[in-house]
Amino acid sequence: MTRFTVNNQPVEYKLDARTPLLWALRDASNLTGTKYGCGTGDCGACTVDIDGAAVRSCQVTIGAIEGSFVTTIEGLAENRAHPVQRAFLAANVGQCGYCIPGMVMAASVLLRKNRNPSDEEIAAAITNLCRCGVYPRLIEAVGRAARLARGEDDSSAGEPDDQQTAIEPEA
Repeated sequence: MTRFTVNNQPVEYKLDARTPLLWALRDASNLTGTKYGCGTGDCGACTVDIDGAAVRSCQVTIGAIEGSFVTTIEGLAENRAHPVQRAFLAANVGQCGYCIPGMVMAASVLLRKNRNPSDEEIAAAITNLCRCGVYPRLIEAVGRAARLARGEDDSSAGEPDDQQTAIEPEA
């Protein structure tokens, strides 16, 4: 049996200690926000927070994290109220959305450690892959989330940007 805390709830898995955390979360705990992407730790879709570090859950076994505290996208905040979630929504970061939970988790860990990251620091900390190419909006959103977390006024956070290009009909 392996015991640790997931989203502030103690859990005990009666799975083989070599089971990847990703599968324990998805299959045994029904926490499907953590996504399976590549299975090799390269894409970051499965990123969770383990004891304050952004970790690719497909690469860590449940036996290796005995006694740890794990936070998944489901446990980050109720009603998408975390500054990163609010900023991602406001910047329309998600396209297909598959990689977004892992990016949100990586960004939340970054902002806990660095309240005012530069664009370069954001890019270095969030190495998740996105086939849709949301990287420019990602950088913008994490900067906005940092401002929100610092308590700086950002009245548009949480609301989608309304900057749309109008197409005028030809006369």
